[in-house]
Amino acid sequence: MRAVIQDDFGGPEVLKIANVERPEPGPAEVLVRVRAAAVNPTDVWHRMTGGLAGRVVRLGWDVSGVVEAVGTGVTLFVPGDEVMGLPRHPSPAGTHAEYVVSPARHLVRKPASLTDEEAGALPLAGLTAWQALAEIADVRPGQRVLVHAAAGGVGHIAVQIAKARGAYVIGTARAAKHEFLRRLGADELIDYTEVHFDEVLSDLDMVIDTIGGSYGPRSLRTLRAGGIVVSLASPGEAYLAGEARAAGKRATFMVVESDQAGLRELAALAEAGRLRPEIAAVLPLDAVAKAHDLLQTGRTTGKIVLTLP
Repeated sequence: MRAVIQDDFGGPEVLKIANVERPEPGPAEVLVRVRAAAVNPTDVWHRMTGGLAGRVVRLGWDVSGVVEAVGTGVTLFVPGDEVMGLPRHPSPAGTHAEYVVSPARHLVRKPASLTDEEAGALPLAGLTAWQALAEIADVRPGQRVLVHAAAGGVGHIAVQIAKARGAYVIGTARAAKHEFLRRLGADELIDYTEVHFDEVLSDLDMVIDTIGGSYGPRSLRTLRAGGIVVSLASPGEAYLAGEARAAGKRATFMVVESDQAGLRELAALAEAGRLRPEIAAVLPLDAVAKAHDLLQTGRTTGKIVLTLP
C-alpha cells in the first residue's frame, strides 16, 4: 500500500510517499480502507520532533473509510461498513496511508449526514473539544465559555459543541472570521488583534486555551471562582494548576484519548444537524507536504483533509 513516511525530522520536505506492507488486523481489530484523514497540529509536531517519544512514526490519526477485514472476536463491524474514528491516540496510528488497522472500539459508524472528508476531519478535534467541554468542565446550559482561536480546527468544533450544551459562547478570532463563527452560533466575538480579551471579559465558567504562552495566565484572570481553564497547548501549561488553586480556580492540561463513547456523542450531534466540521482544504495524499505548509500558516479556517481514491 502507499503511505506517508519520513526518515528524519524536519520541515514538510521530509515527508514522502512510499510503498509499504499492508497491515493485517489482529484480535479485536479491523482493517480500514482509508477514504479521508485530517492533518492536525500533532502531525506537524511529530514530523518535527517525534513527539513525546522522540522517534519517527507514521503520521495520521483521524480516519474515515470502509472496513476491509475484521480480526478475531470483532462483533461491532463487518466488511463494507463505513466508519470514522481516532485509532490508538496518543500512540501512533498511521492513517495517512491507503489502509490502517484500528482497535474496533476506537471507531463508530460514519454518520450519513457527513461526507467522507467531514468524517475524516472530525474525530481528533471533535473528541478534544468534547472531552474538554463535556467531561472535564461539564459545561451546562447558561454557562459562559471562551474558546480561543475559535475558527481553528478544534475551536470551531468547540463552539458548536458548547452551543449544543446550552452555553453562552465567546470566541477570539480575527474580524474576517467573525461572520463564519456567528453562523456556527457564537454569541460574542473578540478580535484579538484589536482587543485584549482579559481586559473586557470576566466571570467566565470555562476557557479552552489552544494557544498557550501568556494566554493561560490571562485566561485565569477572566474566570469566576471555581471556573476552569483547559489547556490544549503543551504539557508545559500544567504549571497553571498551582496558580489557579491559589486563586480559587481550576486549570488543567489535557491530551485527547481515543474513546468510542465520545465518538458516538459526536456522531449523534452530527446526525441531529448540530455539528459539522468546516473543511478548509481537501488535498490528495501525494500533496501531504503542501497540507503541512498550509496548516503551519496558522490562518486556516477549519480543517485540512487528505483524501485517497
